[in-house]
Amino acid sequence: MKRWSKAAALVLAAAVTAACGAGGRPDDAKPGSTVGITDTTIKIGAHFPLTGVAAPGYSEIPSGHKAYYDYVNAHGGVNGRKIEFVVRDDAYNPTTTSQVTNELVLNDEIFAMVGGLGTPTHGAVVDFLNDAKVPDLFVSSGSLQWGDYPKDKPFTFGWQPDYEIEGKIIGDWVKKNKPDAKIGLFLQDDDFGRDGEKGARRYLDDQIVAVAKYSPGNTDVAPQMAQLQAAGVDMVLGFNVPSYTALSQLVSLRLGFKPTWFYSNVGSDPTLVGALLARFSEGAVTDGASLLDGVMTTEYIPGVDAPDDPWLKLWQKVWSEHGADGDLTNYRVYGMSQAYTFVQALQAAGPNPTREGIVAAVEKAGKTFEGPGNAPFRFTGESHLGISGMAVVEIQNGVGEAKTPVLVTDIGDAPIKEDDSAAKDSPPANGIPNVKAVE
Repeated sequence: MKRWSKAAALVLAAAVTAACGAGGRPDDAKPGSTVGITDTTIKIGAHFPLTGVAAPGYSEIPSGHKAYYDYVNAHGGVNGRKIEFVVRDDAYNPTTTSQVTNELVLNDEIFAMVGGLGTPTHGAVVDFLNDAKVPDLFVSSGSLQWGDYPKDKPFTFGWQPDYEIEGKIIGDWVKKNKPDAKIGLFLQDDDFGRDGEKGARRYLDDQIVAVAKYSPGNTDVAPQMAQLQAAGVDMVLGFNVPSYTALSQLVSLRLGFKPTWFYSNVGSDPTLVGALLARFSEGAVTDGASLLDGVMTTEYIPGVDAPDDPWLKLWQKVWSEHGADGDLTNYRVYGMSQAYTFVQALQAAGPNPTREGIVAAVEKAGKTFEGPGNAPFRFTGESHLGISGMAVVEIQNGVGEAKTPVLVTDIGDAPIKEDDSAAKDSPPANGIPNVKAVE
């Protein structure tokens, strides 16, 4: 994989600044880059796997973004500007991510990257975006890369709970409820798996008897499942994407391997995994979702299994008015939830936003942003990490049944605590946030 050198990125950043004069700013506006902004529009972009092994589910996220931006635009936009959202397909291939990010920054002249997806993919472009001083907001991944190093990556912010705190919350629950379990880890072989393992080992180091890793794109996981089975594992913790949840279930069925499963929220959507099980088994599994009954996972935003939740009612309204083909899904809900956060960030940046200004606004006000998240954001100048917690749930009949209250923590040795503060958040009557500009 060819990575951007720092020198090349700096040269490119200078070229972008010199060449991209989209819009302008009034004389009394704060200094900073206004690339991608006109008097009536603001252009943002993102990379997503619209095709390839990671496309199931993830390809639906940008349609959720677009539906919410169209909803906001129909209500006048943000400070009179309509949001334009440009999405490019990287097929979950880091080399392609570099190519399409280059196109988004140089050709499309985006103001900011919003929601770019994937640990290995976004890791290929995060340094370039920061060197080019392009706001890199609310990455669709829980890697610590996006928020734990704000001095090194000052323009990048996470959004969802990072994998380390998810690993901690999972590990704590297992230690308290399954203290004698022989734990096996099934990990994506990158920061996703490593950060999850780091968190889980804080509580389960003495219970972990085997670790099996897969490389994205290699769909043969029989060796990994056989390794866990041979080690006598009776509980598997999976930090993996949805396709590999389905693959691990199918292989385990064939092997007669029947552990208890606890998947990261990243890979546990019952509807999607059920559909993948049917597809991968070529019809041999007809009710794949039922295979996930009894599977443990975590939740940090309400999903489509909570139709009476006020946020779900808003998302259903948005989707019915501005959505594309198909039903509202958890991945579209995820996209709308991220988009809601971006609108708050843009409001906080004021009527004359700049690239530097929106970064400063999120650092100053982001911790107070509201939304559907079950726990507060952690955004400050010292941390660009996102949502601070989640609840442990058990899947039954496609619905997550809560096994804990909302639990919050931070990376490192921060304690795990109960927190219901975000439960007070509910959407405004018109479905659009109203955040004051940061002074």
